[in-house]
Amino acid sequence: MSTNKTQNNCRFCSEISQANGEDPIGSATAVTQYLIIEAAQPWPDNFWIEPDPMRQGLLAALNFVCEGSRKIRVIAIAPDKEYSHPGYTRVFYYCRPANFFAQFEKHEFIVPHALLGSLALALLKNPEELPNFTQYRQQTNHIRELLVCTDGNVDVACSRFGYPIYQKLRSEYPTTTNINLRVWRCSHFGGHHFAPTLFDLPQGQYWGRLKPEILDLLVLRNASVKELYPHYRGWGGLSKFAQIAEREIWMLEGWKWLEYHKAGQVLASDEINQEWADVRIDYTSVDGNISSAYQARVEVKGSVMTAWKSGENPTLEEVKQYHVTSLVKLA
Repeated sequence: MSTNKTQNNCRFCSEISQANGEDPIGSATAVTQYLIIEAAQPWPDNFWIEPDPMRQGLLAALNFVCEGSRKIRVIAIAPDKEYSHPGYTRVFYYCRPANFFAQFEKHEFIVPHALLGSLALALLKNPEELPNFTQYRQQTNHIRELLVCTDGNVDVACSRFGYPIYQKLRSEYPTTTNINLRVWRCSHFGGHHFAPTLFDLPQGQYWGRLKPEILDLLVLRNASVKELYPHYRGWGGLSKFAQIAEREIWMLEGWKWLEYHKAGQVLASDEINQEWADVRIDYTSVDGNISSAYQARVEVKGSVMTAWKSGENPTLEEVKQYHVTSLVKLA
């Protein structure tokens, strides 16, 4: 069977999800660390664990994190002819700087291929060894990194819908705006049934169902945040129910909300049936002049059928949908 015929017969999970009204909010991956490594495609499922001299030491570093209480997400980015350096590997490491924070703390290195494993070990396990990599550290905290999933190996929806969005962002925005911005093709970071998906760093916001006409607002932040409502998957600094509440707060507070340092907690929830949760999100301005909190009730509002995987006859599954039924700003 030809590739074109296979594509023609394919039912894309993201189209099914959107047609059935699945809300993307609450689907952001909440972790404490992101390790993002430049690596040529393809990115097979066992990419990070298959034997490779270039990545020697990386598996040991990841095993150390997995054995502890910290959560990490490893993402691959494709080399770029403008950004990349032959013979070297770019590594981004983002971590939560504190319990209250507005964006993830960024560390960037460009190291010889042979040092990738030892750098990973230093970042994740042996921070006292990081001074050994000072010469490779990049001063790029002023640069915003946009990662667009184009990983068709996980699901064809990401390559089918992600690549055109990547192309538009990569060709138009880094050179025609006054924003310090880079755009990357990346491997899967969850939520392919919301493709095309994007991860915005260092802010840590996840996006889905992106359309060309919404990119100006997402990148330039030059109009009402409310237009982004159906595309927002959530902020990586919060858990699922807190993400659902945080979207409603952001719509009320506007763009200044992104500058506030925030922390969220689930006060109570239906742990068995996942029907409801009471959430509190505290926030403060950088200068400390503004400090308050919101308390929200998140409740199930029904369910929809969605597909977790694209294919000719994808299996549909029922997923609960939630909304905020009460939102109170505390004094």
